[in-house]
Amino acid sequence: MTTSLPDQPRIGLFVTCLVDLFRPSIGFAAVKLLEGAGCIVEAPLAQVCCGQPAYNSGDRADAREIARQVIESFDKYDYIVAPSGSCAGMLRKHYPALFEDEPDMAERAAAFALRCYELIAFLTDVLRVSAVHAKFSGSVTYHDSCSSLREMGTAAQPRTLLRTVEGLTLVEADQQDICCGFGGTFSVKYPDISNAMVSAKTAALAETGADLVAGGDLGCLMNIAGKLAREGSSMRVRHIAEILAGELDAPPIASRR
Repeated sequence: MTTSLPDQPRIGLFVTCLVDLFRPSIGFAAVKLLEGAGCIVEAPLAQVCCGQPAYNSGDRADAREIARQVIESFDKYDYIVAPSGSCAGMLRKHYPALFEDEPDMAERAAAFALRCYELIAFLTDVLRVSAVHAKFSGSVTYHDSCSSLREMGTAAQPRTLLRTVEGLTLVEADQQDICCGFGGTFSVKYPDISNAMVSAKTAALAETGADLVAGGDLGCLMNIAGKLAREGSSMRVRHIAEILAGELDAPPIASRR
């Protein structure tokens, strides 16, 4: 949806639960990037969880009621943007299906879904941002989260912008597109499998010799940061928005121990 772009698009920032509770600096970095690209950005106070935990657990009734509130909260905006491929994927890919038995609401959900984007893809694909004015002295490896990659098609976009950061060297990890083992409730239901997956992930990341791991989903980053901390690694973990916005002074990402 790149046609008829308003001169100053009104953006409803879907902050996400994890960013709100654990890493608000990501939200502020997202605002800085969007405003720097000429957008008017607001974060509706009435917004709630995207409903993904309920949806993935088979609780369609609660997921549907959550979706109603989210759609209503963001009704007035040109676009809805989330610094998370996971939440953006829920909004764009799964909301319409929740209302298959409600034609009017299904139509509204479908229109809403078309206005929903993952942050970095929105910057590059819709706003046509091709470079940022940030600096980082060191090497970075990028982790592709499952939802960003497979649901939202976000892969080349973050790498394109990272390569424009002054002083940054981008290095690719082996099997960078393999799941880190978080998967929301998956890591709680299947901890042994999850741990094996994140162990393989951190091993591959460590082999790159990078100073920092970047990614676009805080759940994945918290999972990776936790494992790296338990392994005694000095590798830092940051959301890509913090790097692109030049906002790296926040404390380390809280780890899942």
